[in-house]
Amino acid sequence: MKGHWKNSLTDIPGVKVGHAHDDAALTGCTVVLCEAGMVGGVDQRGGAPGTRETDLLHPLNLVDQVHAVVLAGGSSFGLAAADGVVRYLEERNIGFDAQAAKVPIVPGAIIFDLGIGRSDIRPDAQMGYQACLNASDGIVPEGNVGAGCGATVGKMLGMGQAMKSGIGTASIEIRPGLIVAALVVVNALGDIINPENGRILAGVRRIDHALKSSESPFMDSLEVMKILAEGPLRFAPTSNTTIGVVATNARLSKVEVNKVAQMAQDGLARAVRPVHTMLDGDTIFALASGEQPADVNLIGAFAAQAVSRAIVRAVQAASPAGGLPSASSLQQL
Repeated sequence: MKGHWKNSLTDIPGVKVGHAHDDAALTGCTVVLCEAGMVGGVDQRGGAPGTRETDLLHPLNLVDQVHAVVLAGGSSFGLAAADGVVRYLEERNIGFDAQAAKVPIVPGAIIFDLGIGRSDIRPDAQMGYQACLNASDGIVPEGNVGAGCGATVGKMLGMGQAMKSGIGTASIEIRPGLIVAALVVVNALGDIINPENGRILAGVRRIDHALKSSESPFMDSLEVMKILAEGPLRFAPTSNTTIGVVATNARLSKVEVNKVAQMAQDGLARAVRPVHTMLDGDTIFALASGEQPADVNLIGAFAAQAVSRAIVRAVQAASPAGGLPSASSLQQL
């Protein structure tokens, strides 16, 4: 590929990414701008979604071009961040031409991060607008930034044994000039797995304080589920959700872009365990700019690969916050 390879969503021409967050409150939002418009799709799984404008992405519905996607913390309160993105785009006369006005098409999804930091401060329209002002096509910051500011994983037994996570991104050049990339906010109920070797990178921590160096600090979420199934214990009442965006410069129809979003969910299944539970609202958006001819099966297969790599990068880039350790801090012990 010509130019500087960033290994991020911004390797897709026409895509900008911007973060805004409150470090003290541990919440934030991330905007993916595609101001020229890209064909959009979505695949939502898990039983606790928080989304905006996802119905219009269904292949049966009219609008096929989106101008931005918003990922935010703050639970349903955080959906307000999209209002600031809409205002930013309207000021620049960007949107679906409805004759009476140009209407920006801005789907979005949220994670629940109210259990860390301050629950009374959430992403709002001003934060969404600021994320647009911060957006660029350069290297995308990862970890405790934007919508990843308050992201956590391993909450099956409560926040006391959880870990800090964040936001990550990755890209793949399938053949010269044909690219697929992903940006993911990792806020899962259970563990994050390295698909390359099956090892847990972050998740439910053991409460033993005298671990030997050869012992894993993790309980393994599937083993925890077995324990919970044997007695009166229940899953901790915390909310979760992994959300993200995959993008490509392939030429795809609206039906095909939705298929890519569906196939991209395989990347969650490879790196998040368990995934798509009733306590997660896992949602993946897909965007296609249309420059390169390509087969949808090819794009979908590598979209899943990009998603799993972005998930790994999200936990590796995270740093301790809110009294929780991160994968990097555990490795230093």
